[in-house]
Amino acid sequence: MLFIASLLVVSCNPTAQDPQLTLANTTEEIPSAGGTVTLSFTCNDTWSVDTTGIGWINLSQISGVAGNAIVNLTAAANTSGISRSVLLNVVSPNGQARRVTAIQAPLIFPSYNLSPIAFDATGMSSTAMQLNANIKMGINIWNTLEAPGGETGWGNPVITQSLIDSLKEAGFNAIRLPCNWYLHSNSKTGQIDATWLSRVKEVVQYCFNDGMYVLLNDHYDNGFLDCTATGAKLDTIKAIQKANWEQIATTMRDFDEHLMFASANEPNASDLLSSTNLQSFYQIFINTVRSTGGKNAYRTLVIQAPSTSLDLANYFISDGIPGMPVDQVANKLILEFHWYAPSNFCILDADASWGKEWRYWGANFHSTDDLTRNSAPGTEEGYVESEMQFANKNFVAKNIPMLIGEFGAVNHAVKIVGNPTDSILSLNSQAHFYRVIVQNARVNGISTFFWAGVINRQTLKIDDKRALDSLRVGAGYSK
Repeated sequence: MLFIASLLVVSCNPTAQDPQLTLANTTEEIPSAGGTVTLSFTCNDTWSVDTTGIGWINLSQISGVAGNAIVNLTAAANTSGISRSVLLNVVSPNGQARRVTAIQAPLIFPSYNLSPIAFDATGMSSTAMQLNANIKMGINIWNTLEAPGGETGWGNPVITQSLIDSLKEAGFNAIRLPCNWYLHSNSKTGQIDATWLSRVKEVVQYCFNDGMYVLLNDHYDNGFLDCTATGAKLDTIKAIQKANWEQIATTMRDFDEHLMFASANEPNASDLLSSTNLQSFYQIFINTVRSTGGKNAYRTLVIQAPSTSLDLANYFISDGIPGMPVDQVANKLILEFHWYAPSNFCILDADASWGKEWRYWGANFHSTDDLTRNSAPGTEEGYVESEMQFANKNFVAKNIPMLIGEFGAVNHAVKIVGNPTDSILSLNSQAHFYRVIVQNARVNGISTFFWAGVINRQTLKIDDKRALDSLRVGAGYSK
């Protein structure tokens, strides 16, 4: 698949000293169906645009005098089947350069932003940092709205108001709703089934009825958000991303700031190239949600670190490469990571080729007769504390709020036979792990969403009070 790129060079000739040219490094997207993007800047002398090779796009002016300047870049619908791009390169005599890229994806799906409305800031006054601080204890409603076989496809009952009531009573004040859309979408048109949108909206309303914060999360979704994609596949991903969020955002537009949108779950980005693709997916997400208007113009949006890894989040540090996506609304983005470390304890329920299953975690929770199953030094409380401090120093303190969208650990006690002392020790170490995660996260300004457990989904009764008590202590409640 070809990618058409044309170069625009704007020259600013200063009369004295360096040129004073106000033009930021950014990306502007011309709608696939055709439209205009506007570049506004100021130059302290005459300026001009090199129009070589920009045949698919029209400019309202290609030169001007000193002062404020506006250049409209206009293009018709992109029916070429390929993406196209124009790079506006502003160069000063001292070697500095600023770039604005205008891109236009091919027209794959029709627009579903059919009813944008005026911006509405009512009930949307909190910054992302303030809102994140209000999330005291969160939990996922797991294996339900994201299940490939439909809401009950993985054996859980449908979500009811009673379930949300029970979670609220247990002390949770925030719900993460993993959700898929591909099962409920037309692959040829990108249209999401209205019945499914209505059902998801109904579940969000259940949470609002109890005053809960809600994180509506586009989960695995058949892996469509492939960060390694190129060519036609990449264009299709971007088209799906735009079509999905036009419909989701429009449907959920009237909910206040208690509802947040999350663009992905665990995107498969692990290097600069895939992280750059991921950033472009997020830019579409942000621009699309904002374009629907209403309360969405001010809604807090959550983006995920590459592979939802704290270690890889460095790609999104504000002055890094590719850096955070750009939001036209200040202080409304949260960065998400997940916590399943050490994986020997959190994930393994049997020995693997690369390591043993650990059944006991924490410096004071080691078995004295099952020594090979104890967590290793350097993976325990001090490790969690140092990693959360790292997140605070490098992100939260730089005004990039963070949340842990998932954390949890396997119940290893079921594997311990004939030793009730070690079985209880394992359960206590698991509960201790939960407290340490939540407590250290909160101290460092990070909110948390427990993945699964605590409540019996069939009976709506608490079936793991030990774990719930530890979560509550970590969150600052009494037992």
